[in-house]
Amino acid sequence: MPSSLDQPALWNVPVRLDEVPETGRHVALAADAATRAAIAAHAGLRTLDRLEVVFDLSRRGTDGLHVTGEVSADVGQVCVVSLEPVDNKVIEQIDLDFLPAGAMEHTRTLSDTVDDGGEEPPELLQNGAVDLGALAVEFLILGLEPYPRKPGVEFVGPQDENGVSGPFAALAKLKTGPKSQN
Repeated sequence: MPSSLDQPALWNVPVRLDEVPETGRHVALAADAATRAAIAAHAGLRTLDRLEVVFDLSRRGTDGLHVTGEVSADVGQVCVVSLEPVDNKVIEQIDLDFLPAGAMEHTRTLSDTVDDGGEEPPELLQNGAVDLGALAVEFLILGLEPYPRKPGVEFVGPQDENGVSGPFAALAKLKTGPKSQN
């Protein structure tokens, strides 16, 4: 199965480590209509009317980056019960560290000997850069409602003539039905 690294990025906004000064860098982005359409198609969205991200990048030592920020979007999905359009807002927080490959090996060795308290390991810098667009798409998809429902809509499963419903309704019918002779 190919990884997401094998596929071209839907929104490509690389920032190299050497483009981030010691004082840090603030980046605000808004996806254009063509980019939003491609991301919506990839994510299975009905619409993606707005996708905005704000990042604050700071140095992590001499060769790493710390990225914090927020992804916010207006998405159109489909109700899993009624199949009607549903509009949702997505707001996802980002807080990640990025290190080059060599530093990652050193970090893995340290993490094998020290309990990090459940903290996520750093991500890998790609050619000395972080792709903020790809990061935004990843967090947008993570923030999507997996089973969107229109407000007030509830799923009611099928019922038989006795009002029995659920995954074991057929078994209940067998239990109460006439017994067969062998």
